[in-house]
Amino acid sequence: MNKNKKIPYLNLIPILIISFVLFKFINNMEFVNISLILGVLSPFIGAFAIAYLINPMVMKIEKNFTIPRGFSILISYIIVIGLVVFVITIITPNILESISNLATNTSEYVVTGQNYIENLVNKWDFLHEFGITSFIQEKSTDLLQKSSDILSSVFNEVINQAINVTSVVINLLLSVTISVYLLKDKENFIRKIKRGLYAFLPKERARKLISLSREVDTIFSRYLIGKLIDSIIIGFLCFLVLTIMRMPYALLISVIVGITNMIPYFGPIIGAVPSVLIVLFINPLKALWVLIAILVLQQFDGLILGPKILGDQVGVKPFWVISAIVIGGALFGVLGMLIGVPVIAVIKLLVERYIDRKIEEKNIKEI
Repeated sequence: MNKNKKIPYLNLIPILIISFVLFKFINNMEFVNISLILGVLSPFIGAFAIAYLINPMVMKIEKNFTIPRGFSILISYIIVIGLVVFVITIITPNILESISNLATNTSEYVVTGQNYIENLVNKWDFLHEFGITSFIQEKSTDLLQKSSDILSSVFNEVINQAINVTSVVINLLLSVTISVYLLKDKENFIRKIKRGLYAFLPKERARKLISLSREVDTIFSRYLIGKLIDSIIIGFLCFLVLTIMRMPYALLISVIVGITNMIPYFGPIIGAVPSVLIVLFINPLKALWVLIAILVLQQFDGLILGPKILGDQVGVKPFWVISAIVIGGALFGVLGMLIGVPVIAVIKLLVERYIDRKIEEKNIKEI
């Protein structure tokens, strides 16, 4: 008997064991407290996210100024914490004040909006003959009332979340502390992961997995950091434009536009709707100008700014980008919409390589 002959399908045994364990785990999900697990892991997940986003700045400072890793981390955190303090002390109070004013004066704004529309419609006498005046007034009243209800529910949710700020701050401080150690010992962690891969996987498979992880890191880091910079610039430009136009709640609207701009394609629509609703109560004509300003900014971002900053970072066609956003949003909410694009880019990379390998194995040259 040939001792070197492999037992058929022996390499499938680990996969079957893992599949069985996963099946038992999923089948008994009711006995697992997911909220408790996520609560315990949240500081570590947050730490990884912070370290991942700050790492490019740390590496840039360390490389350009040839200073030790510890000082690079310190400088990076001083910059980030300085920006956070600026946001907390300057921007956040103004936003909270704007939200408070909106919540307090919503009913008054509804009446103002109704009177504005009625006065505007009454100027067009010929509309009375066709019953259009009453129709417009009725529908506009319903729209303003529904918008008021939506904004009120949003404000209540903001207040409820603000109550939980203490636990968020504690988790954030813990995440920041852990992220410092992750950045400081980054190479050590990576080396241990590599040793584990080479220990438990065939050499060639481990090498390919490490190479793939570098490509995944490149896709995610370039896209997320580039999109973050792009959104900050759009938010600042929005504030500048709305301030020049003397629009109410310019800072609050700019923050909404900047945050939602992180979501490709649908972000401008998501950001424009609440922004227009906020101004609609005060002055419908100004709301129209706000909508035009946001649309112009988003065109500038899509045609000029975005390509300059992001370039073709993911190499995914618009159809797949939209699909990734829709599916990601349906499965994981806002987070899924944010990371859906780089995830679909990684899936595309894996599928293309698998197809290329299969075609090469079949020695097909015509395609």
